Amino acid sequence: MDEGGTPLLPDSLVYQIFLSLGPADVLAAGLVCRQWLNVSRDEFLWREQFYRFYQVARDVPRHPAAKSWLEEFQRLYDTVPCVEVQTLREHTDQVLHLSFSHSGYQFASCSKDCTVKVWSNDLTISLLHSVDMRPYNWSYTQFSQFNQDDSLLLASGVFLGPHNSSSGEIAVISLDSFLLLSRVRNKPYDVFGCWLTETSLISGNLHRIGDITSCSVLWLNNAFQDVESENVNVVKRLFKIQNLNASTIRTVMVADCSRFDSPDLLLDAGDPGTSPCRVFDLGGGDDDEVASPAPAHAREGLGHFLDRVLEGRAQPQLSDCMLETKVAELLAQGHTKPPEHSAAGARSKYLIFTTGCLTYSPHQIGIKQILPHQMTTAGPVLGEGRGSDAFFDALDHVIDVHGHIIGMGLSPDNRYLYVNSRAWPRGAVVADPMQPPPIAEEIDLLVFDLKTMREVRRALRAHRAYTPNDECFFIFLDVSRDFVASGAEDRHGYVWDRHYNICLAKLRHNDVVNSVAFSPQEQELLLTASDDATIKAWRSPRTMRVL
Repeated sequence: MDEGGTPLLPDSLVYQIFLSLGPADVLAAGLVCRQWLNVSRDEFLWREQFYRFYQVARDVPRHPAAKSWLEEFQRLYDTVPCVEVQTLREHTDQVLHLSFSHSGYQFASCSKDCTVKVWSNDLTISLLHSVDMRPYNWSYTQFSQFNQDDSLLLASGVFLGPHNSSSGEIAVISLDSFLLLSRVRNKPYDVFGCWLTETSLISGNLHRIGDITSCSVLWLNNAFQDVESENVNVVKRLFKIQNLNASTIRTVMVADCSRFDSPDLLLDAGDPGTSPCRVFDLGGGDDDEVASPAPAHAREGLGHFLDRVLEGRAQPQLSDCMLETKVAELLAQGHTKPPEHSAAGARSKYLIFTTGCLTYSPHQIGIKQILPHQMTTAGPVLGEGRGSDAFFDALDHVIDVHGHIIGMGLSPDNRYLYVNSRAWPRGAVVADPMQPPPIAEEIDLLVFDLKTMREVRRALRAHRAYTPNDECFFIFLDVSRDFVASGAEDRHGYVWDRHYNICLAKLRHNDVVNSVAFSPQEQELLLTASDDATIKAWRSPRTMRVL
């Protein structure tokens, strides 16, 4: 401005100059004079700065809760947990998993050192208690979860049985006394287990039927197993599901459907034509469509098929694996109970797990509705009360991701399921269930809407993994109100914005990052766990200024 206060340059020219500056320079220039301050706060200017700086697709609108583009720019710049504030070194081996209590006051960690550690989440994190599971013949601990009122901790690990055979086991630990309350066998060990209610948990078991055919049984267990009464069950069978082509059920979790209509963040549906993922609704339609064929018809169909095989009339010629799978499918047709439908207004939940139908590599997500009457161990035991012919349960939905699933996590409102997947080559065909297709090094972070059963947005990318199919391990992810984070094999944790689908931070470790966890009460605090035997705590720049 001149001495009389008249601008020497029109606002439009100052605006064009500011467009060529970076965000920090624009803010600094705004301190020069009142005219520049007004231009430096222009909404159109900060809209351009936002899309250019964060490289957001132009068709993505501003976050619905944002009041201005400048405010939104500052939110992404200032509230992402990317400043390392503490490194915890109490574990002596690889740290595999982290989980927060619902209050956010505590968190738990699991490790190859075979301990479950419970930590106090104060400004400076401190160790509260460590439980050594080696006296119970565990090899290592791998997963934990707090129950809804934070009074009990579920800890899952690998159990060494007779002749060095390994399966899983779940332990329930009191968070008042840190005493071990109960132990439940869990097979395979990467079922992990999860809470269904405050005092009941889900475990798995696997029964072999043939060389590549089996069935998975999911059990509901009482956390307190010292109940001695013939009228009180401590365990009840939930579901029995057939597995084909060497597949098994793994990685169970529970989603509460009650908040589907009021999500924290509503994500737009993506273009279904660009995704290789397919969602099969197995519980829709009228009763005639979902009902299984009568057992007599199934036996007749199986008889005709076996006659053709014995007479050499089966075309094309079937390998032993294909023959076993075909016979198993025909046998199950008349012995599978169709999905039950919940009554209007019933508070149901979804049981979610990884599975498959083509190979042992987990490439599908199974979804099974849990009805209110199934959420208690009271009632029939071991499937009593069922028709004797219906000994398998049908799934409600199946999501095929065309790749190896290595991680899953739910949004806080339980509506959106985030999935880490390493894709198969486009058009890949599985000819042998024991030889799945090669998997990509790049990890796709897929998002599915559990209300509409559709994939939403495009896949998030940045993180990588390198192990082949037969050595692939789980990389845990976590979701907060605005962010999603994941570990990776490239020695970094990653943070993305859920609305804009952009990577905001890379968090450095010295080895594979196995797990991440947001504080449920403070999304600007994130923990990461690594094969380097450390846990790191990260806070946002804004929090660091306040502290």
